[in-house]
Amino acid sequence: MSRRHPYTWWNILAFIAVIVVNILASTLPIGGKNTNAVSKMYPTLATPAGYAFSIWSLIYLLLACFVVYQATPAGQAKRSVQSIGIFFILSCLFNIIWILLWQYIYVELCVIVMILYLLSLSVVYVRTRTPQPTRGEMWFVKLPFSLNLGWVSVAAIINIAGALKKNEWSTWGLHKTTWAIIILLIGTALAIMVSFPYRDSIYPLVFVWAYVAIAIGHPDHEKIRLAAWILAAIILVYALWLFLARNRDRD
Repeated sequence: MSRRHPYTWWNILAFIAVIVVNILASTLPIGGKNTNAVSKMYPTLATPAGYAFSIWSLIYLLLACFVVYQATPAGQAKRSVQSIGIFFILSCLFNIIWILLWQYIYVELCVIVMILYLLSLSVVYVRTRTPQPTRGEMWFVKLPFSLNLGWVSVAAIINIAGALKKNEWSTWGLHKTTWAIIILLIGTALAIMVSFPYRDSIYPLVFVWAYVAIAIGHPDHEKIRLAAWILAAIILVYALWLFLARNRDRD
């Protein structure tokens, strides 16, 4: 193991622990309910259709590629990998704690841990935005963490909305439809603000995925469906513009 990259094996072990806990959450299941069953206990108008959460499979597959890449001599030598430090391990730890709290329906505590998870991933994300990345860094470092941060950003919004639903929050007197649209607008602003400095077209595409699933998941709420479709289209056009702008900058 390279002295310049002391966390190689810790990264591997932390990721394996995440996968094991995820499997146990679905198969035992931990707490007596699987993850989707808990989610259905506190549905909101900002909650996407259940299929949207399958994106975790892709995220974990790409993170597995990162874990393998960071253990190779080529990966260990990359500054983008070395700069991550302990923060990938912390993100795995917060992921595990969140799953355990969620399975035992500590929804409010989940919000706190989700924010910590989001912050640790944000550090990884920023530190891996190196200029002129190699093909390996693009596919095995930047891509995994763009997707991971994107979905955890969406999940944090959903988690907060679920916690408010559990505690019967009054939404400051706003109609639940109005509040859901405000949440979608906040997510749209986040998708733009995070991705723009790095010309990252992947991060906003995760919001497109989520918003389409929200539109599909609420067929009886026309205003929510319309807002979700419109915002998904706006973010998609924005993501395509980022992609073209990044390629133009390279040229």
